[in-house]
Amino acid sequence: MVEIELKNISYFRDGKYILKNVYFKFEKNGIYTVVGPSGAGKSTMLKLINRLIEPTEGAIFINGVEYKNIDVILLRRKIGMVFQRPFLFEGTVKENIELGPSLRGEKNIDALFYLEAVGLSKDYLFKDVNNLSGGEAQRVSIARALANSPEVLLLDEPTSSLDPTSTSIIEELIKRLNREGIMVILVTHNMEQAKRIGDYTLFLYKGELIEARKTWEFFENPMSEVSKLFLEGKLKEMIK
Repeated sequence: MVEIELKNISYFRDGKYILKNVYFKFEKNGIYTVVGPSGAGKSTMLKLINRLIEPTEGAIFINGVEYKNIDVILLRRKIGMVFQRPFLFEGTVKENIELGPSLRGEKNIDALFYLEAVGLSKDYLFKDVNNLSGGEAQRVSIARALANSPEVLLLDEPTSSLDPTSTSIIEELIKRLNREGIMVILVTHNMEQAKRIGDYTLFLYKGELIEARKTWEFFENPMSEVSKLFLEGKLKEMIK
């Protein structure tokens, strides 16, 4: 199992801290939900873990090794990321799923295996990605990430633009993947979603980690006043 340690990381941009002195260790398999008002630094945290951006201060360790010393392509195979809006390459579903493994020189890739893993049938293999619904495209994005055999999935609001049925399908998929051994770190603005599927919840506010606890504890008995205000809907959202 992968252990990810954020060691006092900060990210400074446009004259302000987006994240400030965050320390946390993802060390247990589970579904970690990251919540907080808009602009709190949630998506930035995922981008830092996936090394799409670099911390201004502090360091990130993967299994005890500073991730700057890990090949970035290898890192992104181990830690896959799925964005809020599905980003698929032009072509068929099959071509999208096969892309990552083929770049590593793999042949005879079983795209259907990964497609079925996200609940889609073989009928989708040769569909043009432009003809997919939002929910289907998001599932294909997850299938493409799974084709790289990740140990961690970073999900940035993967259901924010989906209808309730598609959202339920994605949530069940996330829970099943976690049961199969994949750690999930999920950014969400949907508190009910965090309650439904989260094992642990991190609450960010103004770039700082305010609380990190078991999900039920966070929602039933928040420790800080700012957490209580947030959960009551009384915390003024920040401008992105």
